[in-house]
Amino acid sequence: IENEYGLDSKNFGAAGHSYMSWAAKMAVGLDTGVPWVMCKEDDAPDPVINTCNGFYCDYFSPNKPYKPTIWTEAWTGWFEEFGGPIHHRPVEDLAFAVARFIQKGGSFVNYYMYHGGTNFGRTAGGPFITTSYDYDAPIDEYGLPRQPKYDHLKELHMAIKLSEHALVDADPTVTALGNYEQAHVFSSKSGHCAAFLSNYHWDASARVTFNKMHYDLPPWSISILPDCKTVAFNTGTMRSKTSWPQMLPTNVRMLSWETFNEDVSSNDVDARITVVGLLEQLNVTRDASDYLWYTTSVLISPTESFLHGGQGPVLSVDSAGHVLHVFINGQLSGSAFGTQENRKFTFTKAVNLHAGVNSISLLSVAVGLPNAGHRFETWSTGVLGPVVLHGLNHGTRDLSWQKWSYKVGMKGEAMDLYSPSKISSVDWIKASLAANRQQPLTWYKAYFDTPNGNEPLALDLSSMGKGQAWINGQSIGRYWTAYAKGQCDACSYAGTFRQAKCQQGCGKPTQRWYHVPRSWLKPTQNLLIVFEEIGGDASKISLVKRSVTYA
Repeated sequence: IENEYGLDSKNFGAAGHSYMSWAAKMAVGLDTGVPWVMCKEDDAPDPVINTCNGFYCDYFSPNKPYKPTIWTEAWTGWFEEFGGPIHHRPVEDLAFAVARFIQKGGSFVNYYMYHGGTNFGRTAGGPFITTSYDYDAPIDEYGLPRQPKYDHLKELHMAIKLSEHALVDADPTVTALGNYEQAHVFSSKSGHCAAFLSNYHWDASARVTFNKMHYDLPPWSISILPDCKTVAFNTGTMRSKTSWPQMLPTNVRMLSWETFNEDVSSNDVDARITVVGLLEQLNVTRDASDYLWYTTSVLISPTESFLHGGQGPVLSVDSAGHVLHVFINGQLSGSAFGTQENRKFTFTKAVNLHAGVNSISLLSVAVGLPNAGHRFETWSTGVLGPVVLHGLNHGTRDLSWQKWSYKVGMKGEAMDLYSPSKISSVDWIKASLAANRQQPLTWYKAYFDTPNGNEPLALDLSSMGKGQAWINGQSIGRYWTAYAKGQCDACSYAGTFRQAKCQQGCGKPTQRWYHVPRSWLKPTQNLLIVFEEIGGDASKISLVKRSVTYA
């Protein structure tokens, strides 16, 4: 009934506890006949069961001894953010974590995620989260087994299943087998016996003696003995093959490319609101669009020294997030963006102004909504200022409290340009894609036929900058060719896992391929619409298929 509310509850004090108690009472009062749980809520009232989410949960005990020990989210990996690395959780460590939980008497494990997925449309949760929600899961975003993760977990649960009679009929007896080694033994009255032999040392194997027999334990691993004699499974010993996914060309041609350009100069005319000062973005857009235009004008005197060979003026814009594109007199001047860790940023750049009235249009872009954190509904998005021109004859000019006009979204969005039934509502131009390569705010249209076979499909958008894409009216999500920064060092499964460990893909786009479900396609004449914010080469967009080999 509540998921990970515990920390927020504490921040709210008595009011948080009161809400949590109300939610529990309301849920139980529905008389559904099934138990209710609260994840990461230490003071969940009876009969609601408090449960654990995390990379490890063997430390966890529910708040009453008569409640089962439940691990509601065993994290198989981690989500990605645009500009961040790919996260990989070694399955040896994941299996070790689950075996640790079971050997301590854990009742139930639920994997998060077991099947990776896709944040189609604008559904990605939290600022900067990628369209892919693959999560390094045992079944990947495309529905294919990720090996060895899939089979290794399958073998783990087969070994646990073989131990079932002892596990459900006894509590474990713990015996030290060395400084880092233990035996957890389940002996039932009916004669069943199962043992878990553990080695917590992260870089040394161990030979232990148990029931007068010798057992070799790799580092950071547990051996499961369903009969207290024979090892059925060791968490650190890999027996399954590794899958090697590749994105291969389908040789499908994108046909009949046409373009439509947004007209930045019409924003004043189309503005819905004009007020003095800067407004918070989501209060204006109400999430009807990622995009909000902030437009004002500045009068430049002919006597300004920069018009006569002096240093040009510099515009600085403080944004609360997430992305900003600055247009001066209809021309893209530059872009800036924040990160998930630091959404706020400042755009600073010399701008090209002329004598007379100059138009300044700031296109603020949200990349997902805030979804976690104390009072996240109060977090700001958009241009909150100050917006300042530096380097004029009289020093600086603060534009923050001028009149600003606001327009939500793009003209193409208002016209549903991505809908097959609406594409004829504008005059598309059969222009050279090369000529449009660096053209911002451009809609692209093409058609393609569905390739034969049943392999999963994706769009390769690495030649593009940032925007959104649709196929047959269905949004395949936001795309952004943001290059990954991180610590992509060697990865050992041993030792406590955190999301900063075992990172991959540094220096490459965080996401290059965007999942296209075959169920959205027709045999021929599939409509592709791409909206590009900053400029890209649409001629290099291609449809690829995911192929997996095992070795």
